[in-house]
Amino acid sequence: MTHALVSTGLDHLPFPTVVIIGGGFAGITLVQKLVHKPLKVILIDRNNFHTFQPLLYQVATGSLAPDNIGFPFRRKISNMSNVAFRKAEVESIDPQEKTVITSKGVFSYDYLVLATGSKTNFYGNSQLEKNAMQLKSISQALDIRSAFLQEFENAMYLQDNERMAALNFVVVGGGPTGVEVSGALAEIRKNILTQEYKEVGVQQMHITLIEAGPRVLSGFSEKSSEVATEYLEEMGVRVMVNHRVKKYNGEKLVLEDGSELLTKTVIWSAGVMGGAVEGFPKETYTKNNRLSTDAYLRVKGVQDIFAMGDVASVDTEPTGHPMIAPVAIQQAHWLSLYFQSLVQSQSIAPFVFHDKGSMATIGRNKAVVEFGPLRFQGLVAWYIWMFVHLVSLIGFKNRLVVLFHWAMKYFSYKNVIHLIVRPYDQKKSL
Repeated sequence: MTHALVSTGLDHLPFPTVVIIGGGFAGITLVQKLVHKPLKVILIDRNNFHTFQPLLYQVATGSLAPDNIGFPFRRKISNMSNVAFRKAEVESIDPQEKTVITSKGVFSYDYLVLATGSKTNFYGNSQLEKNAMQLKSISQALDIRSAFLQEFENAMYLQDNERMAALNFVVVGGGPTGVEVSGALAEIRKNILTQEYKEVGVQQMHITLIEAGPRVLSGFSEKSSEVATEYLEEMGVRVMVNHRVKKYNGEKLVLEDGSELLTKTVIWSAGVMGGAVEGFPKETYTKNNRLSTDAYLRVKGVQDIFAMGDVASVDTEPTGHPMIAPVAIQQAHWLSLYFQSLVQSQSIAPFVFHDKGSMATIGRNKAVVEFGPLRFQGLVAWYIWMFVHLVSLIGFKNRLVVLFHWAMKYFSYKNVIHLIVRPYDQKKSL
């Protein structure tokens, strides 16, 4: 099939072309930093909006609406004279021809930047991939929201044993996402189930967090991990560490030690892998489907191609940098300086990641935050978490609306959104 060359409306500019694939934290930050620079910048993404992924779990649990954490690319770049956006699905890269083949045609480049992020890693378990729910996109968050609300409604018609299976929610993976989802579900059980689903006994809803390692929040200090576990258990979450999931058929979850859990809802947050695209030499891809780069974020084995964010595995780190937003943002800042140095024929020091800390919220007035040697927990950490996430959102309106929703939830003790507007059907989603 022959693909036509796509026009971007920037052909009149006498500058080199930088194509950026992916509008996550890395991609959108790089776009912002290259505005009004002597470069033609083309952003390609399968969606027409940026997603603020750290708050996806709040869309999944009904605290926020999708447009509270999404921001249209075209609105963002509307005043950027050297930037164009195209919505397309990237199929492959041709490093020899310096082209990007997409579902809408071919884009040529002088420099290519891969910022395609990550996707859920099921570690080769096809049954889990088929039956467990994921939380990497807004559409998946809406599926989870519909799923647990549907289970609440369906529980009205079930007998005790069936009802308990329907209301047994399992979260796999004890990282920040798993901890935050578990805490949010526990708050729903306490504040929503008891008030709005009175026919269902609160004791019939169970939340289980399963972690394969020895503790939750393994990227945090042991103290913060202990505090997070205490918070979860105080909220009624069953925390199971040192347990691995073996299989799940949609109704029964089986662990490696042979124990079983009857559940209709399993949310998988146990791992991610790079979202690398096709077209690179085989040795360029790591075991975790990331692209191997040097310290200057240049993809190995090809010319004029860079990778940043979750998809980049920088060889100065044995296993690559952690797949978190601060790494992506710092790499985008650095790469913007690198492109400017290329235009000005100057040199620049290689990329170095500066770890500024980690944070996770567990529930109302409950969070853990680490900034270097500083450790915060409880109410202070919760306020820090809220402030950092608010200022990081794109768009003043989004910040204002999210703050309003949080205030409403805080004072009413209720989640904002209880509508099943797009019913979830597991069979149709496969």
